[in-house]
Amino acid sequence: MRARASRELVASRQEVWGFLAEPRHLSDWWPGIAAVRPDQRGLAPGARWEIVGGADPSLFRRPHATSLLIVKRVEPYELVAWHLAAQRLDVEVRIAAAGPDRTLATVAVEGRWRPEAFGRPRALPREALSRLHALCQTAASL
Repeated sequence: MRARASRELVASRQEVWGFLAEPRHLSDWWPGIAAVRPDQRGLAPGARWEIVGGADPSLFRRPHATSLLIVKRVEPYELVAWHLAAQRLDVEVRIAAAGPDRTLATVAVEGRWRPEAFGRPRALPREALSRLHALCQTAASL
């Protein structure tokens, strides 16, 4: 199953890339992640980051459970892709300039949806983009 969403962000492509390129910002905009502990490679193909889940438990997940994120592809200012091991999800984020201070961001999530996440994975791209949009709006107002 694959879910995809796009949204125009009120920020330049360089500013949006700044959020995407800093591993510790992932918890600010990706749903269900409370913290990120990147390895020394940072945002580079093959990097392995420990991620900490949120405080809300699910049927099969304890609060603050840790899991692994593996960075698959990085094309600076264009694309970042990773695999969430515990959720068995592949994520791809693409960005493209949509104007001087606007960026079109597209998030695609692919994988087998597990019963405890029924319905939610389809909403992940929209929710992530909504949170990324809010971060860009906040940065633009500073």
